[in-house]
Amino acid sequence: MLKGNEPLLEIRHLRKNYDADDVLSDVSLDIHKGEVVVVIGPSGCGKSTLLRCINGLEPIQSGEILLDSQLITDGKKKWSEIRQKIGMVFQSYDLFPHMTVLDNIILGPTKVQGRKKEAAAKSAEKLLARIGLLDKKDAYPRQLSGGQKQRVAIVRALIMEPEIMLFDEVTAALDPEMVREVLDVMLELARSGSTMLIVTHEMQFAKAVADRVIFMDGGEIVESASPEEFFTQPKTDRARRFLNMFNFEK
Repeated sequence: MLKGNEPLLEIRHLRKNYDADDVLSDVSLDIHKGEVVVVIGPSGCGKSTLLRCINGLEPIQSGEILLDSQLITDGKKKWSEIRQKIGMVFQSYDLFPHMTVLDNIILGPTKVQGRKKEAAAKSAEKLLARIGLLDKKDAYPRQLSGGQKQRVAIVRALIMEPEIMLFDEVTAALDPEMVREVLDVMLELARSGSTMLIVTHEMQFAKAVADRVIFMDGGEIVESASPEEFFTQPKTDRARRFLNMFNFEK
């Protein structure tokens, strides 16, 4: 589902290493406005590192990342400004325990973007209502379940009005019964036209939400396909072996 001719996010020949070990090796990827791209692959293949490089949390050794056709990895732009356009939600919620849900959410727009507290609070309340947590706006993180905390973390990223959202295995730390409530929020975002790059181990969710599936292994993109094609007719032996891990028979 390509919403425009020019990609919103362009990754060109990205390389990242730790000492002599390549974590990402010559990774190139385009993401268009309104597209939902899901990245899957075995642990340690570079999925999370890719997201962290896009958001400036990891330095890169070579390659380029462009947002809106503007190079963001040349060291000339401030990452504090870039991250207002690239929202990211992690496995851990990282909510401030001494602040209410509402105060956690409006901290970014008031301190970083200079928005008025009243206007930011109204926006936060609309987003909380959208995910069914308006009644928790005055609660503290300790009073929330894991799934509720993760949904608040998503709202905290959304209120900055980013152009693209990055999700790094956001259900990995949740109990199974809490996973669905978080995935439902992400499905709703996808249906509303949000541009998203999602790292997940939830294969059924990947099938439901993705416009395109990227399979990574050994720091490289091994395969890129529609979810229908990838999950029924993967092109590579490595992808087939990976998917067979999720098939259980008596």
